[in-house]
Amino acid sequence: MAPGEKIKAKIKKNLPVRGPQAPTIKELMRWYCLNTNTHGCRRIVVSRGRLRRLLWILFTLTAVALIFWQCALLVLSFYTVSVSIKIHFQKLDFPAITICNINPYKYSAVRPLLADLEQETRAALKTLYGFSEIESRSRREAEPWSRAWEGTQPRFLNLIPLLVFKEGETSRATDFLSGRKRKVSGSIIHKASDVVHKSKEVVGFQLCSNDTSHCAVYTFSSGVNAIQEWYKLHYMNIMAQVPLEKRIDMSYSAQELLVTCFFDGMSCDASNFTLFHHPMYGNCYMFNNKQNETIHSTSMGGSEYGLQVILYINEEEYNPFLVSSTGAKVIVHRQDEYPFIEDVGTEIETGTATSIGMHLTESFKLSEPYSQCTEDGSDVPIKNIYNAVYSLQICLHSCFQTKMVEKCGCAQYSQPLPPGASYCNYQQHPNWMYCYYELQQAFVQEQLGCQSVCREACSFKEWTLTTSLAQWPSLVSEKWLLRVLTWDQGQQIKKKLNKTDLAKLLIFYKDLNQRSIVESPANTVEVLLSNFGGQLGLWMSCSIVCVIEIIEVFFIDSLFIIARRQWQKTKTWWSRRQAPPCPEAPPSPRGQDNPVLEIDDDLPTFTSALRLPPAPGAQVPGTPPPTYNTLRLERAFSNQLTDTQVPAES
Repeated sequence: MAPGEKIKAKIKKNLPVRGPQAPTIKELMRWYCLNTNTHGCRRIVVSRGRLRRLLWILFTLTAVALIFWQCALLVLSFYTVSVSIKIHFQKLDFPAITICNINPYKYSAVRPLLADLEQETRAALKTLYGFSEIESRSRREAEPWSRAWEGTQPRFLNLIPLLVFKEGETSRATDFLSGRKRKVSGSIIHKASDVVHKSKEVVGFQLCSNDTSHCAVYTFSSGVNAIQEWYKLHYMNIMAQVPLEKRIDMSYSAQELLVTCFFDGMSCDASNFTLFHHPMYGNCYMFNNKQNETIHSTSMGGSEYGLQVILYINEEEYNPFLVSSTGAKVIVHRQDEYPFIEDVGTEIETGTATSIGMHLTESFKLSEPYSQCTEDGSDVPIKNIYNAVYSLQICLHSCFQTKMVEKCGCAQYSQPLPPGASYCNYQQHPNWMYCYYELQQAFVQEQLGCQSVCREACSFKEWTLTTSLAQWPSLVSEKWLLRVLTWDQGQQIKKKLNKTDLAKLLIFYKDLNQRSIVESPANTVEVLLSNFGGQLGLWMSCSIVCVIEIIEVFFIDSLFIIARRQWQKTKTWWSRRQAPPCPEAPPSPRGQDNPVLEIDDDLPTFTSALRLPPAPGAQVPGTPPPTYNTLRLERAFSNQLTDTQVPAES
């Protein structure tokens, strides 16, 4: 090694080691506190006085605790997957409008199929209340049970027996068919009634499984509701066997239903509407459907720029046992959405002008992990049996229809058919109604699992409707208006119109502003990092560079020092283990073995040390005498200068 390198190594060895190469954790921490940008740690080291140093230690530890607390709150807030909502307004297109007559099929066309059912229904009404629907409304004494069925052999009452329970009795009931009391087995399920009146009798019907081992009695506080529900079950069974083409022909055509039409101030007709057949509402007609070439939009808000139609209801063609109200149903929905008339339809009354003001709200929700919504239903394990975009209602109805096919072997009439299935009817499935009611009860009680599987759509549109009514036509305009409408529709209707056959509908936007509700993550990675930086800067005047410095010193360098010390200890231990054993040295005489010091336990003094005997065989080196020539002083100059010579004395 060069002399310069030796000197450099010696100096480096003797200088104190600081920084990441410090030999101990204490030296490393002292170096960090003196050189860090965090003022608290530096003040702990440089402060003089115990009290001041103690105060800075308390301040620094408090700031560190607050940082950990605030950062923990930020992390918890980050993982709560909360959202923020932004609302803005923009213009929009006109929605799809679906209009249905409450009466699905013309009574004159469907009556031959329902003749036997209606005959038994009239007989049941006469037995229970003493009159049928076509006789006087004043109640007479009820006829004896046996006289009501003279000369007839009821078929529908044999399939689903109607029963009358006296007040307080649950195990015995009177059979409509025989008029005799019979024992009732099975559970009794009381269903809500639309018509409520005080009565000492409860009417219901009994449904049994295929092997008749399990039965259930469904009771109603009103006999009107019981008979209507009983009639509806048989009605669905009969209509399920009618081909779709024939059902379309028996219902109302667009020319019959729509008398006049205006949209955005322009005239429209039946060609602007698309046929949609609903099993329970017959022929319905969609305006501004997705099958149209262009989606209509309105130029302004207000009733004058929306859809205005006059509907011909034709009350004379109403089925008296199937529906108890007169009018139409309308629903506002998206162009690609299935119209659930039976669930969210708005009823329109005859003889009135119904104005419906719309206000659109469009919502966009975030999917997982922020919510359990689905984008398009592809991740929901329920097959969509509707030819429409996914929605929560479609999923629930599809789930119920699928369970119906699995457990009952057939599909319920009011919903679309799954692939390879057929509608329920008596011929192929004699006791399907018991299975249907049992499954419906389980669905309402959320035992089928449909509510837990189906999820809400992440994006959807919702129209808030404001409905107002006015008498139409007015008394002063009724005569001429009905004459004009009768003349216009003379070829289609072929009868004189009256106000109970007509209904006016106006659907419009209140304004052309759309309210959009958009969810966005309230906490992102960028927000989390900025919040961390704010807390560190507020409490310790620390930046990201300071954080990196803390990580380097407290984790990397500290661990390196600990590892280095452990390596040195391991290396020393290994070298000692590998070194050869040293030969034993001869025992040296101890102090107590010296005969001179036997009488004295104290340490030897200078005098006693002089009396110690010399070591055997040892030669004590002597000190040579000095060379006296070396002590002679010589002059610095051998010759004396002439001018400095001292004259000799004479």
